[in-house]
Amino acid sequence: MIGLFHNENHVVEVVDLSSKNTMDIPSDKPTNALFKLAEIFPDRVIVWCHIDQKENLNITDFQDIFTLKNMMLSYGKSQYLPQAIGFVEDSPFLKVNKNVKYPTWLMSSDVGAIYASQVLKFKTIIKLDLPFSYALNSMAKLGMSNGLFCYSEPKLLLNLGLVKERKKASKTMLFKFVKQHYKWVWSFFLMFNITFFNKQFLLYSFFKSLFVSQLKGSIKIDLEVLKSNSVSASSIDVIIPTLGRKTYLLDFLNDLKQQSILPKKVIIIEQNPDENSASELDYLSNQNWPFIICHKFINKTGACNARNLGLKEVVSNYVFFADDDIRIQPNFTNLALKKMQAANVKAVTFTCLRTNDKKQNFNDKQWSTFGSGCSMVKSTALKELYFNMVYEFNFGEDADYGMQLRNNGVDVIYFPEPEIVHLKAPIGGFRKKHINIWTKQGYSPKPSPTIMYYKLKHNTLEQLLGYKLVLFLKYYKSQSIKNPITYFKTFKKQWRESVLWANKLKQIKQ
Repeated sequence: MIGLFHNENHVVEVVDLSSKNTMDIPSDKPTNALFKLAEIFPDRVIVWCHIDQKENLNITDFQDIFTLKNMMLSYGKSQYLPQAIGFVEDSPFLKVNKNVKYPTWLMSSDVGAIYASQVLKFKTIIKLDLPFSYALNSMAKLGMSNGLFCYSEPKLLLNLGLVKERKKASKTMLFKFVKQHYKWVWSFFLMFNITFFNKQFLLYSFFKSLFVSQLKGSIKIDLEVLKSNSVSASSIDVIIPTLGRKTYLLDFLNDLKQQSILPKKVIIIEQNPDENSASELDYLSNQNWPFIICHKFINKTGACNARNLGLKEVVSNYVFFADDDIRIQPNFTNLALKKMQAANVKAVTFTCLRTNDKKQNFNDKQWSTFGSGCSMVKSTALKELYFNMVYEFNFGEDADYGMQLRNNGVDVIYFPEPEIVHLKAPIGGFRKKHINIWTKQGYSPKPSPTIMYYKLKHNTLEQLLGYKLVLFLKYYKSQSIKNPITYFKTFKKQWRESVLWANKLKQIKQ
């Protein structure tokens, strides 16, 4: 490993961290030095560190921390970009849990590491005269969507209490960053949000950004394992909630029956709200299955409750969260487990498309949500985690479960292969429309209180306010009130109702 020690503006020293020998400084500017070192040592890990954290650097554990070649790590007490970046990005990567290894493209110049060969992939895109913190955030932002695994990693330092607050980017640099990394319209959106919500009129910063071009360039980053993990024999359980999809479920069970690595247990939670009903899944008992069938028939509907019941029955090393109307190839479990184990990945969401849908994502990368019907998770990562009953009969339970994983230090990765086919069965599901308590009481909150609950819990304030403006603009087209003043007043009322019910939801569901 090569250590690049700096004071933000200038390189102080360069050290070979293996031999402890001081090396010649290739450039006085940290960004330029980073790229020059990558050219000289393309097969080494480059560690950057603020000079006042040199003695706090956790060199001993770096080999265990740095497991993938396509990985970028950093840690800092504060983020370089102002919180206003949340006005233009609605992702789980901004509200960072500093206590665990957390997926984020928000990089810090305090301490970090990246494989030199990954740095070189940005050589024609990143300008060498950029401020160091800006360049690091730019690389991570561009790289994350192309397969660079980016994290805030507290284990990079020995004592987190010694980390200091650093200078943030100016508003001019914020607008420049947005213009370079997002579609042009988001610069206008950022300007409006800062003016409306922060009461700041940043005309100069906004106007200057109009002359900045969006960063473009081809970046291809593959999943590359640095330290080969042994692929051992593992067991897998499958959790399937089902309601009124007898034929579809049978087809999927036959797919599981053909797997080269068979499930140990298939946990089926069959639901029917009719108290006088009985199970329709006769084939579970009158056919032979090469795995244990754990069948629970309940008169209570709801996917969250069903999956939570299923989680209590898990005994294997891995859990496959599956919908009842999907199809998989005979090598699915084998390929999935081998790939997860080789890369030491604990949670994966797979491609799950209808037959005629066009696949758009082709590389392994960090994922912004979680598919509750098309994901596989290592069982040790699921301890104490359950689907939040607040979301029952609404939407958001899968995204919330993904956030629970991330806040426990488990990243959710997207694998384009092996693929799952989603048949989108026209029957089953909720059977009849669920009427929420706020609807019964005559309220019309906007957005749905469960969506508001999720955003209050997992988003930054700026992300929430940015979402509010987006919703305001989009909803105007589909609602009947065309007088903008009347619509504005109505929307404000509906938003307040949503916040009110979101705060009540937890108590209501208990």
